[in-house]
Amino acid sequence: MSTDISSITTEGITMRYMKFGAGPRTMVILPGLAVKSVLLSADAIANQYKSVTEDFTVYLFDRREALPDNYTIEQMAEDTVKVMKALGLSGVYLFGASQGGMMSLVIAARYPELVSKLVAGSTCARFDDSNSALSEWVTLAEEGRGEDLCLGFASKIYPASIAEATQDFFADTGRSVTEEEFARFVVFAKATDGFDITPELKNIECPVLVLGAEDDLVLGGQASRDIYEALEPQGKAELYMYDGYGHAAFDTAPDYLARMCAFFLA
Repeated sequence: MSTDISSITTEGITMRYMKFGAGPRTMVILPGLAVKSVLLSADAIANQYKSVTEDFTVYLFDRREALPDNYTIEQMAEDTVKVMKALGLSGVYLFGASQGGMMSLVIAARYPELVSKLVAGSTCARFDDSNSALSEWVTLAEEGRGEDLCLGFASKIYPASIAEATQDFFADTGRSVTEEEFARFVVFAKATDGFDITPELKNIECPVLVLGAEDDLVLGGQASRDIYEALEPQGKAELYMYDGYGHAAFDTAPDYLARMCAFFLA
């Protein structure tokens, strides 16, 4: 399968993205917080989503290149909107995972014309500042402890069996983290501070599928329920909760992609 990684500059920002598939509908994927760019795994991602390429042309956006010192989730969303508009994308089928899900809620609420349907995976509409996982990760990144950061990251987002099985991989990854990657990670992690799009959820016009995880050690399962409960009275949302697959159920649950596509194509 042909996987193109491109870079676009518009309105003062530069952003890299990958594109694959040739379907008539457009799917946009906004990934979550990561120590290294997910575009380094472009071929693996394209292979993971190969079953949708007859129905969708898929775009996955990275975060912008040059970062401001203080960067919010809302600003991340606005930058992504600039790029989507520059590429002529509208009426997309939007999937946001974790921090990408926070961004997707902002986009759907503020730019309803851009989104036909939304899947919000393992995410929240309001970030709880008492959450300990992100603050711990920020400390490890600021101290340049890449191995501890990547192993700690894996232990929170994956079930214990997967975290243990991938321990060597994440330890190796941690030893290769650069100073620039540490700095970017800290900016991205701190972007969640004070995030609260709850008052704007009523502005979302498209159907929304909320996919959460009961055993989510990063945001907690209630965060997904809160999104659903805010949207459900307006008949806009469906909710499905996984159990046993962890925060990263979008990577670990075997039926996740099929469930998401069934919603998009219904």
